[in-house]
Amino acid sequence: TKPALNESQAITLVEKLYGLQVSQVKPLPSYDDQNFYIQTTSGVTDAGNEFILKILNGESSKERELTEAQTYVMKFLHDEGLPTQNPIFTKSGDIMSLEAIDYGDVVHTHAVRLLTYLPGTPIQHWKNGSHSIVSCNILMKSMLYSFQKFQHPYKEYFNRGKFLWNLSNTPMLKKYLYAVAEKNLRERIEGVINQFEISVQPNLNMFRKCINHGDFNDYNILLQKTNTSDGNTKEQYKVSGILDFGDMSYGYYVFDVAITIMYMMIESKDPLPVGGYVLAGFESIIPLTQIEKEAVYTLVCCRFAQSLVMARYSVLLCPANEEYLMITAKTGWKHLTTLLDMGKEAIQKIWNETARGY
Repeated sequence: TKPALNESQAITLVEKLYGLQVSQVKPLPSYDDQNFYIQTTSGVTDAGNEFILKILNGESSKERELTEAQTYVMKFLHDEGLPTQNPIFTKSGDIMSLEAIDYGDVVHTHAVRLLTYLPGTPIQHWKNGSHSIVSCNILMKSMLYSFQKFQHPYKEYFNRGKFLWNLSNTPMLKKYLYAVAEKNLRERIEGVINQFEISVQPNLNMFRKCINHGDFNDYNILLQKTNTSDGNTKEQYKVSGILDFGDMSYGYYVFDVAITIMYMMIESKDPLPVGGYVLAGFESIIPLTQIEKEAVYTLVCCRFAQSLVMARYSVLLCPANEEYLMITAKTGWKHLTTLLDMGKEAIQKIWNETARGY
């Protein structure tokens, strides 16, 4: 159940749970949760007075242990010096709270968190070329290394089994294909799933395991301009925020590589070389093995398939959220078709030549 709180209910939650007086509230777009920008009259020590109130959907709210572990990961990474949101503890000392929300005719329970606000603009809005993509991926891989140091009693809950967005579970898309009305597009997706089952699935046990962020999309990475003191007149950027840890699960390093390539392609004016930029940043810290490299192309296609099919399915469930749900689809079908028409060998050649330039 996607939350549907009004602004008054959001203000009440902040004041009740955190004892903060709200001076400004603004709804923000979200896939299946609900987010509000919150500004308060007084700040929290080391956190300022700007926050994001996040209300989780009904299904995610049932997984309390997993949600708590995800939230502690954010705190851990923040304490490690990485640009992640820092969770604010409630007045009773909890990192999150389960709240019964009255919608008038029905009451639903939702997990509620208050997170620090991070400045910056989603990378989706920047057209500043390859260097930012490379630097994003250097930071991303530093974060993946930090994940492996994280310890918490609920860490085991990142073993999420049949979690649909884990690339290991690409074949689960078959039962949602009915949401894609066009026969030719459905057949494209069926071909991607078949390729995964033939060329990737048998090799999963040879990939290096890790905890995946799982959602390095172009809305979850924030950039800020930086001031340069070396006389360089070219605009410089830094990653100012990494958002949304709701898709974390145990997987493999190569999964986050493929996911990042897919999302960086979505908004790029020149999408084909993007895989090379991502690989250059990733392999500066964690070089891929040969068998992992061979899987990247198919895994990128799999992530396109996941995103495109589930967007269609989600629109059937929630037509009112179609504009946000279909962001990827605006260019996604075109990019997937190009990847499939050009084929693995040609795409890998472009990526390898691009990566060598960095």
